[in-house]
Amino acid sequence: MGPILTAIVIAGYFSLLIVISLITGKKADNDTFFRGNRKSPWYIVSIGMIGASLSGVTFISVPGWVGDTGFTYMQMVFGYFLGYLTIAHILLPLYYKLNLTSIYTYLNTRFGLRSYKSGALLFILSRVIGASARLFLMANVLQLTLFDSLGISFEYTVMITIGLIWLYTFRGGIKTIIWTDTLQTVFMLTSVILTIVFIASSMHLSFSGIIDTLKESDYSRMFVFDDFHSKQDFFKQFLSGAFITIVMTGLDQDMMQKNLTCRNLKEAQKNMYWYGAAFVPVNLLFLGLGALLFIFANNNGIPLPDRADNLFPLIATGGYLPEVVGIIFILGLVAAAYSSADSALTSLTTSFSVDIINISRFDEKKAKSTRLIVHIAFSIVLVFVILLFKALSNESIISTLFTLAGYTYGPLLGLYAFGLFSKRSVADKWIPVIAIASPVITGILDFNSEAWFGFQLGFEKLIINGAITIIVLIILSKNK
Repeated sequence: MGPILTAIVIAGYFSLLIVISLITGKKADNDTFFRGNRKSPWYIVSIGMIGASLSGVTFISVPGWVGDTGFTYMQMVFGYFLGYLTIAHILLPLYYKLNLTSIYTYLNTRFGLRSYKSGALLFILSRVIGASARLFLMANVLQLTLFDSLGISFEYTVMITIGLIWLYTFRGGIKTIIWTDTLQTVFMLTSVILTIVFIASSMHLSFSGIIDTLKESDYSRMFVFDDFHSKQDFFKQFLSGAFITIVMTGLDQDMMQKNLTCRNLKEAQKNMYWYGAAFVPVNLLFLGLGALLFIFANNNGIPLPDRADNLFPLIATGGYLPEVVGIIFILGLVAAAYSSADSALTSLTTSFSVDIINISRFDEKKAKSTRLIVHIAFSIVLVFVILLFKALSNESIISTLFTLAGYTYGPLLGLYAFGLFSKRSVADKWIPVIAIASPVITGILDFNSEAWFGFQLGFEKLIINGAITIIVLIILSKNK
């Protein structure tokens, strides 16, 4: 796939996003930017959230992950659905009852100002890292498929990538993103389906032939019940999936900000049910694609890349399939990466503006200019963190993200669980200390787990981190 054709495809795609932003950003104010005026149709929110949750990480890393773990990722996906039900019936009623713009305002109500600021800062740290990792993945592929041939360095690729996001989000904010994410979800899933069709056609496989090929392959194992020490053990993965969903969706301003644009609680819950149910077939689709990519590479003598994340880009754009597959891949990747990155930038702006600097104390004109400055500042921060990721990253991005989530979201999980299910009070001054100490203790356990327990900790670090936070809160708490 030539660089000129790639550039035309990307330019056309972003032209469409900018048109949508001009329509949705018309007469936008701060309420439009932060809450979408609470007029979003639930089904549009649901479709867009699928793309935002999957992102470029799922698009690239999940297919690549199949080589090492087969279909065992589905164990986590089944756990996700339990997490979505928990969010729908415990967290969403709380958020709507309190009429929140930022979900971390709850911590101020329950514990105090320092707890509130700590929760917001934990989210900001988590989201900056997560969004940067996702954008790093996409920028890396764009570098290989387009910008290298144009003689443009990776640094400028990253600046262009972030600049385009800023361009179509700075007016309408979350109202724009609800609609652009829906479009991007459709592009992403269409890309995956068409890629499977072209690979199956090149291997002369019918639909039933695809199913039989996957069943007979070495990648088809889905459940692990016979090895508790394995990171792929069913119970570890299922529970990790449930808790990862609760924290990375239910306690995440990025994802909840979309839910809070729904007209009422009932529609927000309906969105969560359908969005959660859709994850099962959608992830099966990605894993099926991953298995077919490995089988296709093996059948055609294609050497596997050092990083499994690069397998999909290699086959899609390397001339092994018709050129249209490369076009479909680029569209799908850009759609997948931007569907999560644009909302991340908006939610970071929202959380910092509402939680950290309390933008509500300004008049409308000053609040709007302040929000614009914050939006630009976080765009610059993302550029620097992406470049840092390029220097440090050496493993599957999706694995890295879940590992980081175990450390950064653990204290949030503990704070919300303690606050919702306990009537006891804790001195607000201790919360920042606990928020730092819990991940540190978890890191010590993780580092020594092989020697102390005979097995390595997996994604269950999140549960351990949250449990440590709750235990310390109980010790330091007293009855009201």
